[in-house]
Amino acid sequence: MQPSPIIKMEQVVKRFPGALAVDHVDFEVGRSEVHALLGENGAGKTTLMNVLYGIHRPDSGKICVNGREVSIRSPKDAITLRIGMVHQNFRLVESHTVCENILLGLKNLPTILRLKTAEKEIEELSKKHDLPVDPRARIWQLSMGERQRVELLKILYRGADILILDEPTSILTPLESKHLFDFLRKMAAEGKSVIFITHKLDEVMAISDRVTVLRAGRVVGKVATSTTSKSDLATMMVGRKVLFTYERRGGASASLVLEVRDLQVLNDKGLPALKGISFTVHAREMFGVAGVAGNGQKELAESITGLRDVSSGQIIIDGNNVTGRTARYMIEHGVAYVPEDRVNVGAPQNLSVAENLVLRTYRYEPFSKRLVLHRREIGANAEKLISEFNIVTPSRYAITRTLSGGNLQKLILARELSGKPKLIVALYPTRGVDVGATEYVRGLLLKQREMGAGILLISEDLEEILSLSDRIAVLYDGQMMGVVTAESANMEEIGLMMGGALKKAA
Repeated sequence: MQPSPIIKMEQVVKRFPGALAVDHVDFEVGRSEVHALLGENGAGKTTLMNVLYGIHRPDSGKICVNGREVSIRSPKDAITLRIGMVHQNFRLVESHTVCENILLGLKNLPTILRLKTAEKEIEELSKKHDLPVDPRARIWQLSMGERQRVELLKILYRGADILILDEPTSILTPLESKHLFDFLRKMAAEGKSVIFITHKLDEVMAISDRVTVLRAGRVVGKVATSTTSKSDLATMMVGRKVLFTYERRGGASASLVLEVRDLQVLNDKGLPALKGISFTVHAREMFGVAGVAGNGQKELAESITGLRDVSSGQIIIDGNNVTGRTARYMIEHGVAYVPEDRVNVGAPQNLSVAENLVLRTYRYEPFSKRLVLHRREIGANAEKLISEFNIVTPSRYAITRTLSGGNLQKLILARELSGKPKLIVALYPTRGVDVGATEYVRGLLLKQREMGAGILLISEDLEEILSLSDRIAVLYDGQMMGVVTAESANMEEIGLMMGGALKKAA
């Protein structure tokens, strides 16, 4: 039996300059329900929930809460209606304590805050809901998982009965994700309603009672989770069948492409990011590195690609010691890099698509001679790669910032992989892209593996790591917690290593 709606949104429209983000959407959530709002990036999920939470005003349509039509003009109005939202990017003041962050914005606060009383209340609330966090700790001292608990405690402290969570597992280990799911189930059992924004199909199947699927700002499906499948949901999301299983053809070569020996690297704050790690990557091998972001992955990728200094240790590529070499040297010696930050690092946004596609090779013929660029050759190269990598762009002259996230990633892959690299360092290659682009990127990496490249795949997505990798390492706090083969990999064991609770001999 479908629960009676506590939230009902009818024919909601939200426009931005040049874009119709939410197009006459009907959406409802029942009491005691976990409702997944599913869709590709840019489908309108977060915009729709920002309308419900009062961050955006709808252009038309109506919202009913508990059967009564309401006007939600700000988050303050939403909180009054007992609606709370945990955003993908947390809204916390890092220099303040947990208690201070939870109290910020509350009305009718006394002139002199009785923090001790509030700290005790928050401590009791955290115990009641099994969200352990020290109310006296400062936010900067907390892990990302703990910060999420603060956001959850903040909305519970305000008495929220409707909880909106935007991509809540993107910064969590598998064990933390399971703990979050248990919490959400408990909230639903206590009569609260949960709206879970995600593009991860496994999560939808694991946690939700019902699913609403958005595509290009419109509702394309509403189903009970028990009556659907990952494949059906993916088809609704992208409008076509999506491949979920990937075949790794052929085994790794005996030839070493990359050898890392006792590598030590500092982070941007001058603190140890990598603490003496060692591993190898062979030709025709996908070597996966799992771990929650912030445990040295970025520093590992940047040190191998010549973008970060090495404190000690060695990086050996194709038998040559390249420790301390420049990024240009690495490019010229067959190293391709797919960076985490597509916008600020991967592809300069004010250059054209054609210009971005020759950033690795513009110094050399046929694209230039004696410092003079050959525009015809650059254009021909762009047309070839746009077609080969299926980049959706108005033209080769389009400014790169106009591309969607998935097409921006395709542009970067086209540029990096067109030179037939020996080693590919791929840092979160499918983060933030939709299921269709994810399928394309993964297939492309496997094709490069078949062609003989060694691939260092760094990802937080365990499903991605397990389905693509030949061997899997886990990085925690700058240390290698262990290396296992894909065949012997155990999800629970890897989750424990990602949280630092288990270390195995490599």
